[in-house]
Amino acid sequence: MTEIELQIDSFMLYCDSKHLSKKTLSSYEQTIKLFANFLHDEFNIQDAVKVKSAHIRHYIKYLRERGKYSVVVKESSKSMNNPQNRNDYNKTISDTTVANYLRNIKVFFNFLHQEREIKVNPVENISNIKPQRKKKSLLSPEDIKKVLNTFDITKFHSYRSWVQTRLILDTGIRATECVNLRPENIDFKNKAILIENPKNNQERYVYFGFKMLNDLKRWMQYRDRYSDSPYLFPTIRGTKLDIRNFERTLKEAGKKVGIDIHPHQLRNNFAKYYLVEGNGDFATLSRLLGHSSVEVTMKAYLDFTDQEVMKKYQKHSPLNNLDI
Repeated sequence: MTEIELQIDSFMLYCDSKHLSKKTLSSYEQTIKLFANFLHDEFNIQDAVKVKSAHIRHYIKYLRERGKYSVVVKESSKSMNNPQNRNDYNKTISDTTVANYLRNIKVFFNFLHQEREIKVNPVENISNIKPQRKKKSLLSPEDIKKVLNTFDITKFHSYRSWVQTRLILDTGIRATECVNLRPENIDFKNKAILIENPKNNQERYVYFGFKMLNDLKRWMQYRDRYSDSPYLFPTIRGTKLDIRNFERTLKEAGKKVGIDIHPHQLRNNFAKYYLVEGNGDFATLSRLLGHSSVEVTMKAYLDFTDQEVMKKYQKHSPLNNLDI
């Protein structure tokens, strides 16, 4: 085992001790191992001590030049995953993806520096990449209805997805939080849901409206006839629903009616409707979304379209609201 492989193992053990999600752990490991392969192939470097800022800048340049999925950690995985069959194979890697790669590499070297594995931190003077944010437009009520109408609520799995879609839109919870829910998390009296394992490992309450109250009650009565699973939204076998299955189901429902939709877009639309239509404030929204700070929320949801800004302004026009 090379020195950098030992350093990566040490870093992954540290990340695991922080109870990071499997998705985050996988992202860190894949990113850093790909970078380690690049260092070995291009510069014959097998120890993080020898890595300089210039090597990382070369890697960023290399990422922007190579195509998507054209490089893998293990060559054997190509025969299993067949990346060459993907529609976006070999296409340019987005600035967002490159920024994520750099962020993960920075976390790795910051860890090594704190652990005194390296004396000089090569990422210290490398600026973060700030990709241009795409404005996320609101799904219209008509679009949402079209998607919901594709679900056959006479079937267990389809009815489950229908309720989940409405729940995320009404509460703003993450898809991972949704699939982790248990019946005891629901407080019907206060129309509240306790989120026990959110991204930041802190419990919080989210709230739902009277329509969702009826939806949840009906779903739980239906679910109890077919399953004794500990999960609120189980598979038909009673096991925990894989988030990827829900994501795929929602995406396919959108395709049927020509609408691009995914769970995080529902969460985004919850925030936009809360701010634009409901005249909500960022401080409350931040708590509902489970963000670490109001600044994080504002950064994520200040990308209003001109039409959304216009609509919000009309509600708060000084002359319209003053008797003058």
